[in-house]
Amino acid sequence: MQSVNQELKIYNSISGVKETFNTVTKDHVGMYVCGPTVYSNVHLGNLRTFTSFDVIYRYLNHIGYKVRYVRNITDVGHLENDEDVGEDRIIKKARIENLEPMEVVQKYTYDFHETVRRFNLLPPNIEPTATGHITDQIRLIEKIIDEGMAYVVNGSVYFDVFEYSKSNNYGILSKRNLEDLIHNTRSLDGQSDKKNPQDFALWKKAETKHIMKWNSPWSEGFPGWHIECTAMSNKYLGDIFDIHGGGIDLKFPHHECEIAQSNVCFGTNAANYWVHANMLTLNGQKMSKSTDNNILPEEIFSKGSPLLSKTFSESCVKFFMLQAHYRSVLDLSNEALVAAEKGYNKLIDAINILESFKDFSNKSDFDIKEWVNNCYKAMNDDFNTPILIANIFDAVKFINKVNQEKGNISKEDWEVLLRSINSFVFDVMGLQKLKLRNNENSKINNVIDVLLELRNDARKNKNYELSDKIRDMLKNKGISINDSDKDSSFTID
Repeated sequence: MQSVNQELKIYNSISGVKETFNTVTKDHVGMYVCGPTVYSNVHLGNLRTFTSFDVIYRYLNHIGYKVRYVRNITDVGHLENDEDVGEDRIIKKARIENLEPMEVVQKYTYDFHETVRRFNLLPPNIEPTATGHITDQIRLIEKIIDEGMAYVVNGSVYFDVFEYSKSNNYGILSKRNLEDLIHNTRSLDGQSDKKNPQDFALWKKAETKHIMKWNSPWSEGFPGWHIECTAMSNKYLGDIFDIHGGGIDLKFPHHECEIAQSNVCFGTNAANYWVHANMLTLNGQKMSKSTDNNILPEEIFSKGSPLLSKTFSESCVKFFMLQAHYRSVLDLSNEALVAAEKGYNKLIDAINILESFKDFSNKSDFDIKEWVNNCYKAMNDDFNTPILIANIFDAVKFINKVNQEKGNISKEDWEVLLRSINSFVFDVMGLQKLKLRNNENSKINNVIDVLLELRNDARKNKNYELSDKIRDMLKNKGISINDSDKDSSFTID
């Protein structure tokens, strides 16, 4: 383990407080995070959740834990509005796009992987799919029935929430009272098979026209959404593991139902720490694919959006997200991204300056050891990236002060500061800095020359929208264009 003289504390959604992190197995962490439902392009709200858990994964690795990170792909059984009625979202998209359901799955799984790669999120150790674990889900459903906590009606299987609540706390995570749920339940068509509206589907009998279906002891059908994650997390992490994570919108009903299923099957809450990342809002509203109130990453990175004045780099957007604590609501705006870009560029400039230091003093004007300790203190306080970033900018001020010959740093402290700031910025937060190998420079320069030629032609033809777009896209990649009356040149920042 990394030598850090502090306890790591994590906010547990079940207890509602920060708790000292103790693992099931010494020096090992099992972490399961609910992954995407692959029926459309991943949006920034999704990316915020996955970025939050990427930082958690990176930091746990950084302080010496051996982490098994499991993040699933939901490729079947996720019904509209997260209810037990309606149409499977993937099948609905397949019908709209005139594709086979698995074509939809393949198309949007690829989009997800490509987007998180560009965002520099580390891949999980295991990425199981729901369709690849149907037999595991059937086995758990059989066990729940045998325990008297589920019933079969017309080929579908439902979890009996009332029966479960006689001996367990349904609402332990979401803090919802079952009686209140009963009182506030809407009457929905298609729920007549259930004993009670609060019961949820473990297996759904498929209609004749339904494409994605499997044989089971009850009918030809498909699994409910909640049983998928219980089956996959248990298979790869065991009856009890350390961290179960996801977006806050999954707390109820998805995670509440997972806990209920796990209690029946294994006698545990599945995980000791339930961790939830809060929402990224757009115009003050929840960012959601289903309501079309979302902005796609590609629109911010390269295509442009009417909501924004320009495009922004992946690391700039990631830096913007990490300036807020993962449990806080964060609102996306053009002004916030512009400010984040300035801060990110200032940070990278300072690291470049620090790397170039050659003249050192006998002592430093900056307590490096205390600074390092404060950085760990921030991350050990429930992965507090805003405080970490504030500490990092204390170092940025010092670096600029030394560069202006108004401060002093010893070589020993310089080595510690350089190593530590690189570690926190690039290894823990996962930000990126453009670095080219020498043999790549000429090829990259040739590509930029082609883009400049295209931009010059656009300027001559008074196509200023295209010329400005090329300029802004290059600037976001660290390449500044220097215009003159006749032509343009470039510099790599």
